[in-house]
Amino acid sequence: MSKAPELLGSSGDSLREVFGKTLTELANEHPDVVVLDADVAGGTGVHHFRKAHPDRFVQCGIAEQNMMAMAGGMAATGLIPVVTTFAVFMLRSIEQARLSIAYPDMNVKIVASHPGLDVGPDGASAQCLEDIACYRAIPNMVVLSPCDAIEIEQATKAIIEYQGPVYMRTGRSDTPRILNEDYQFEIGKGRILREGTDITLIGCGVTTSRSLEAAKLLEQEGISTRVVNMSTIKPIDTELIKQCAEETKGIVTAEDHNIYGGLGSAVAEVLAKSRPAPMEFVGVNDSFGESGEPDELAEKYGIDSKAIVNAAKRLAQRVI
Repeated sequence: MSKAPELLGSSGDSLREVFGKTLTELANEHPDVVVLDADVAGGTGVHHFRKAHPDRFVQCGIAEQNMMAMAGGMAATGLIPVVTTFAVFMLRSIEQARLSIAYPDMNVKIVASHPGLDVGPDGASAQCLEDIACYRAIPNMVVLSPCDAIEIEQATKAIIEYQGPVYMRTGRSDTPRILNEDYQFEIGKGRILREGTDITLIGCGVTTSRSLEAAKLLEQEGISTRVVNMSTIKPIDTELIKQCAEETKGIVTAEDHNIYGGLGSAVAEVLAKSRPAPMEFVGVNDSFGESGEPDELAEKYGIDSKAIVNAAKRLAQRVI
């Protein structure tokens, strides 16, 4: 394993912008890639693709169900459709994603911007806290939530090369740079970013950087904390989870998502079947959000680095 990364930058491009730029470049090598948009290209990052490849950009309008069904049909002809809109609007078209894409195992990539409380001022109606749970439950569907610009770039390349349906989260806010340049993303694999022997913190998306921040704070209190980036939520890295359960005394999961059905549930399912271990779950506690800045919302709803520290300390009181 390469040297454990720290928080290498305070901010960077948003994941949606890096996704859009990367996809635009990849399209030069993959002439079968087409983008389907629901009238939100400026918000998903695919405005870069629209400018560079207008003949391969399909404006579907605010008709997400039709867009998803169209993608399934296009994939049947050998194209690689990339379906893009806000995460909350992906729920409108989940029936079509299930029947037109996942059921026939079509080679479609569903890429959702604006997930979780990271949406911020748009408020509860736009803050999608259920998408991982919904798409994780669909057979044949891979589910990803990359954590920074380096990983979203590599993950975008990986999903284009992968044969089959994928659901991937991006993000609205600028994100800290976490990963080193030698990082290698692989579908189905988590990565240990920081070693520790007492507690394991497992994050995805925006909570991976928060977990690294929490680990530094916990170290000051004498709690040795391992940090894992679990950017593939399905298929989840069962061997790494079991390894963490064996080598540390308990696990804290952290996600910008409802505590039900997301990363925490996926990790708990692995542990229940293989290596039971004490757990704490950091996520939105079965509620809707509200309008506010992402950092303020993360603090209020208990998914910031301080909440991760508190969860780890609660767990440490039980196991150390």
